[in-house]
Amino acid sequence: MIDLCTLGTGGSIPLHTRALASLYVRVQGRAFLLDCGEGTQMEIGRLGWGFLRIEALVLTHYHADHCSGVPGFLLALAKAGKTEPFAIYGPPGLRRVIEGLRVIAPQLPYALELHELPFGEAAFEVCGLQASSFALDHGMPCLGYRFDLARPPKFDPEKAQGLGIPMALWGKLQQGETVELPDGRAVAPEAVMGPPRKGLSFLYATDTRPVPAIARMGEGTDLMFLEGMYGEEEKLPLAVHNHHMIFRESAALAAQAGTKRLILTHFSTSLEEPEAFVDNARAVFPETVCATDGMVTQIHYEGR
Repeated sequence: MIDLCTLGTGGSIPLHTRALASLYVRVQGRAFLLDCGEGTQMEIGRLGWGFLRIEALVLTHYHADHCSGVPGFLLALAKAGKTEPFAIYGPPGLRRVIEGLRVIAPQLPYALELHELPFGEAAFEVCGLQASSFALDHGMPCLGYRFDLARPPKFDPEKAQGLGIPMALWGKLQQGETVELPDGRAVAPEAVMGPPRKGLSFLYATDTRPVPAIARMGEGTDLMFLEGMYGEEEKLPLAVHNHHMIFRESAALAAQAGTKRLILTHFSTSLEEPEAFVDNARAVFPETVCATDGMVTQIHYEGR
């Protein structure tokens, strides 16, 4: 299972009812953030999932509404007692941006590990998830991300019995260990596992015009987070000018990808009631909702 919380759903500047962009991702006792707008540490405190479990920060780009909260967040980690290294991922320019932001947070009790990704496709791992980055169209280097959590095959007791493996050794095989039988045979875990099982996946892409990579990278995902900067159809020329999307365009990408669900986020300050325009998206992709600050969503394995 993966827990996801939209800490902030706003764009440009914070509102009293809407914080800036950040997504808290929690999986198997570990966690990371996607983007870190102004005041993100306050939203984490309200959520109550904790600071110390957060191992990494993944940034989409370096507009202030996505990274101005970094200094305060890093200081909050220090205040919480963090001493282990902390990883930050982002597009080209990461080191320059983080060094600049750290002018007001120069002393930290832990090391920062900066991973500057190319403006294009790359693969890395974060909190046990396989991550894939891809280029977006925002007028500056901006990345979208797909995250996959593999699901191990199910242990097959009939196969184990057929190979004459004592039950006392089943637990080790289930934990991925090769075991040696009393007769000297070595049995690898693969010999007693069932067929592959579908894992979990989600995609996060904001601040962009529609690009084919979004639908391609979102193919078969359980969930997509896409921007809903503007809800109204008449705002399309403004969206094109500002390198953003309207609700209908995001929904079209979700439909092309064949994802299960779409969550719209990153709303313009002019969009006071996103729900008033959600039908513009649902007409194209029915399984669409508008995020709110503090909204928690879960992704479960099939069959559970």
